[in-house]
Amino acid sequence: MKGTHSPTGRRRSGPGRLLGLVVALIASIGLTSTAAFAAPAPKDASAALGSKALSPMSAVAAMQPSWNLGNSLDAIPDETSWGNPAVTKPLLDTIKAQGFRSVRIPVTWSGHQSATAPYTIDATWMNRVKQVVDWAQADGLYVVLNVHHDSWQWISSMPTDHDNVLARFKATWTQISAKFKDSSQTLLFESNNEPQFNNTTDAQGIQYNDELNTAFHTIVRQSGGNNATRLLVLPTLHTNSGQTFLDALAGEMKSLNDPNLVVTVHYYGYYPFSVNVAGGTRFDATSQQDMTDNFNRLRATFTSKGIPVYLGEYGLLGYPDSNHPSRVERGEAFKYFEQFGYEARAAGVTTALWDPGTFAYLSRSTLQWTDPELINRIRSSWTTRSGTASSDQVFLAKSSAITAQTLTLNPNGLTFRGLWQGSTQLAQGRDYTVSGNQLTLTASALTRLAGNRAYGTNATIEARFSAGLAWPIRVITYDRPVLSNATGTTGGLTVPTQYRGDQLATMESTYADGTNAGNTNWTPYQEFNGAFSPDYSNNALTLTPDYLNALRDGAPVTLTFHFWSGATVTYHVTKSGSSVTGTVG
Repeated sequence: MKGTHSPTGRRRSGPGRLLGLVVALIASIGLTSTAAFAAPAPKDASAALGSKALSPMSAVAAMQPSWNLGNSLDAIPDETSWGNPAVTKPLLDTIKAQGFRSVRIPVTWSGHQSATAPYTIDATWMNRVKQVVDWAQADGLYVVLNVHHDSWQWISSMPTDHDNVLARFKATWTQISAKFKDSSQTLLFESNNEPQFNNTTDAQGIQYNDELNTAFHTIVRQSGGNNATRLLVLPTLHTNSGQTFLDALAGEMKSLNDPNLVVTVHYYGYYPFSVNVAGGTRFDATSQQDMTDNFNRLRATFTSKGIPVYLGEYGLLGYPDSNHPSRVERGEAFKYFEQFGYEARAAGVTTALWDPGTFAYLSRSTLQWTDPELINRIRSSWTTRSGTASSDQVFLAKSSAITAQTLTLNPNGLTFRGLWQGSTQLAQGRDYTVSGNQLTLTASALTRLAGNRAYGTNATIEARFSAGLAWPIRVITYDRPVLSNATGTTGGLTVPTQYRGDQLATMESTYADGTNAGNTNWTPYQEFNGAFSPDYSNNALTLTPDYLNALRDGAPVTLTFHFWSGATVTYHVTKSGSSVTGTVG
């Protein structure tokens, strides 16, 4: 991942990252081709290589699924600087036991390397990296080793410091190649993480990326030992999967004329959905198509032609994050990961989950998953489809009589088997009806499930299908949230809020003339946790300094808070100097 670290995040958008995301948004070429699902891979790397040498396509297929040791050896300035404990062998043992067959080990070298010629890497650091790689290989895991945050720390200045950057890049890979030349072929080298170059056009950036990839290839191949035929992973510019970037890398790979090359890109979803901005609250048709197009391009350009693709990072940019309110609704995230697994299998692409550590997926301290249900859904997606529905929430207004509620089932090629509450099967006809893919919960069933109708989740039922995981449906009692007047400063405004069982989806922000108001000025729908953030336990809602300082002085702003129940609440904010007032609408 790219960008400067924050205590609870993995990266923040720099110019190169934003450029890559914008390109991803506008890339809309929907290429299609056919490809069979990848065959089951050997149980581990040693088994794969024990019988006979695998083709590059088979070796990369044997790496599925993959996992990123993020925010550890790539942390700045050192391994534990970003909140994770030092890597241990039991951590790699856990990854193997959890079904992963490969691990990507991002490494930032700059803090352990002289910044001037001969750009010597500290021997202690090199040995530490080797130790972690050896632990992973001893567990039978494939390993991908790279040059990570160096990409934006010093490589990005190549346009204005070409010769020094190229010399340092070559020196870096010369030393890495020498250290690992005798490591088994289950170790792969990755040229450069998310290549980016300051103040360049895409065409210029592609040329610099080609130059670095070619230099990387030459140095590794000439270094001897197993490096002569080791699989080498080449990134597109920004590791972006837009067709222009894929075509450029395909052209370079053809010129290198080396069968042991692997393509890498990253995928974090359709940007508005990934961070919840611009109204991207749902994994809707636009988000789904963005994902389908991504994998169609990879299949048409590479895997259908026998060129392996290692999707080196995937996930959602704003989810999960246990240190902040969830900006992506849980069921929508489940749908994203379910389709991602399917699309990757159909395209024959090996995928590596980006895991920044304790606040997201696997706690490096306890070696336990922070959200077992989420990881189970990701793991299930590696091998099978699961049915979903239009929502995992059914809202019942406490102030109104309970009426029947309808959801749309998305069987994903499976057969709907019924509804259960725990071990009890609900009765079709009495508790629910099905017409096509329309599932209707009856008023009588919802009345029973709502119980005493306390605010919040009253019951959870699940829709089961002929395969895969069941789809959870939460029955929630709510009333329209109530906000109160507030005063504060541009350092932050805390608005007293009675959520009354509901949860916040997004915030719309406009001036009286209808123009957008806020730090995200290209859309009225501001970024969740970027401009605003709910605090459910303390009955509050915060408007952030970034948002407030972006407002025009003395210009009243109308806020419309959209909640998952469908309720909306209007609020007004005015900044005057460093003072801010908020009033109910």
